[in-house]
Amino acid sequence: MTTIIVTGPRLDATAVALAEERGATLVFMPPYADEAKLIQTVRDAGATAILSRMGRVTAAVIEAAPDLRVIAKHGAGVDNIDLAAAAERGIPVLSVPGGNAVSVAEHTMASVLAVTKQLGSLDAGMRAGRWEKPGFLGREIAGLRMGLVGIGAIARATARMAQGFGLRVSAYDPHAPDSVFEQAGVARVTDLDALLAGSDIVSLHCPLTAETRNLLDARRLAVLPQGAVVVNTARGGLIDEAALLDAVRSGHLSGAALDSFAVEPPPADHAFFGEPRILLSPHVAGVTAEAGARVARAAVEGALDIIQGRPVPPERVANRHLLAQNAPAAEGV
Repeated sequence: MTTIIVTGPRLDATAVALAEERGATLVFMPPYADEAKLIQTVRDAGATAILSRMGRVTAAVIEAAPDLRVIAKHGAGVDNIDLAAAAERGIPVLSVPGGNAVSVAEHTMASVLAVTKQLGSLDAGMRAGRWEKPGFLGREIAGLRMGLVGIGAIARATARMAQGFGLRVSAYDPHAPDSVFEQAGVARVTDLDALLAGSDIVSLHCPLTAETRNLLDARRLAVLPQGAVVVNTARGGLIDEAALLDAVRSGHLSGAALDSFAVEPPPADHAFFGEPRILLSPHVAGVTAEAGARVARAAVEGALDIIQGRPVPPERVANRHLLAQNAPAAEGV
């Protein structure tokens, strides 16, 4: 029997139907279930696969599931999954690169507009009975410089939309070939500090790794031009949160928009909640009906392909290099 543990309360209906058609049973969990609950569930259910949506899949969770064959991420980022622990067991970790690119790019541009147009504070003022037109001065984004950190599928979709608004787009990504930048019509900048210094708006689109953690620290935030805006629809750990708060409160940055945080959900006393110039959303940039359907179907299909011995594209296996070091690799990879 094939049992897929879903670390979340639901999946798109078409993905549920696909799982049932291919003989799999889905077991859903509450949002952000703790490690102990997940360990108990994978052990009791005899998990064949884990479909990771909310929370972490740790080494202890993987160890608790002796029949586990594959972990599939409901999305592209796999920093919440212990890739090395999975590889030690010969378990591939699958991602769905680009599945939610359009949705996240739309959220990115909505954030850019909301922050630069001060929509949050204007809405709050209206609801508080203030008519703040006297003295208000807005800002056009057309002609501003937008720097993308990363040039993956989401960044490229963002670039297309940004160019439509008249933004001048450049990007930094040391791992991508020149052809990717050329096809996207985006200027390549080979030094991150140079990208930051030349950007009125910086948008993060890179994975969270040991090298990128706190990528935007106090020093790099200071490199940004006066009045710049930071947008993060990638991973919260990419930014030193205390340093970002200081940069906004000092006036060096005019604002920021964050869809992800170092700890999720952030604690109720997080300092960001007291700073209206930082626009906050609960890691929902990719959570749309359209993206949800694409990502869920791809995640379920990939997991079942592995279990049933069908090959999957190598670029979908996030820990393929670790698997190679722990041969024999998982069947179907």
